[in-house]
Amino acid sequence: MNYRRIIPNLCTASNLFFGMCSMLATLHHDFFWGSVFILLALVADGLDGRTARFFGVASEFGKEMDSLCDLGSFGVAPALLAYEFCLHAHGALGAAVAIFFALCGMWRLTRFNVNASVVHGYFMGLAIPAGGNIVAMTTLLFTQLGVDPAVFGVSYPLLMAIVAYLMVSHLHYPNFKGDGGDKLYAAAKVLAALMFLAILYAGRAALVPAVFVAIFSTYAAFGIVNSLFLLFCKAKRIEP
Repeated sequence: MNYRRIIPNLCTASNLFFGMCSMLATLHHDFFWGSVFILLALVADGLDGRTARFFGVASEFGKEMDSLCDLGSFGVAPALLAYEFCLHAHGALGAAVAIFFALCGMWRLTRFNVNASVVHGYFMGLAIPAGGNIVAMTTLLFTQLGVDPAVFGVSYPLLMAIVAYLMVSHLHYPNFKGDGGDKLYAAAKVLAALMFLAILYAGRAALVPAVFVAIFSTYAAFGIVNSLFLLFCKAKRIEP
């Protein structure tokens, strides 16, 4: 038995462990831990690949295991969290959005695995850990601020559906691996910085969750804006 595989596999298993803890906490209406466990799953998800490469034991088995855990922790767990926290109040619409989020997460992971050898330098669509943590950290922020999401009306399920769609979109998101990719436009960076500061200001009474909401939400918005600039510049270059 290759014991060097144990550590990365334990990290991957911890990802789903925290995802399951989130779902159990959510079912007990403990939205604080339901949110925090999804963030902890992200930490575990970030460690498994790094430890596998460090020990030289990266494998197809590990990649498949990672994807299955990601679906549970960042697809199903956030969908359940959002449903119990707010979406249930919207009846069939809320149930449809929760299911749509989980399905988009599944689609995103499958497409990533299939395109891993041909897509380089960027992520095609919002990564599922980011999408799941937008939901989780927003829930945590609202919980800490004592905000009732019902005041947002249908805006909440609408925004969650948009996040779900971003995961399966063809928008390009930077992967921060330094292996090339699309140009990152200064205007998009400025708009992202302004959005980041605005979120911090709005959530200043609960600064820690506000920082996480700002990080994940700004990243999601940056991909939209930067992709629009990219399309505009390409269109200008092909004009006769």
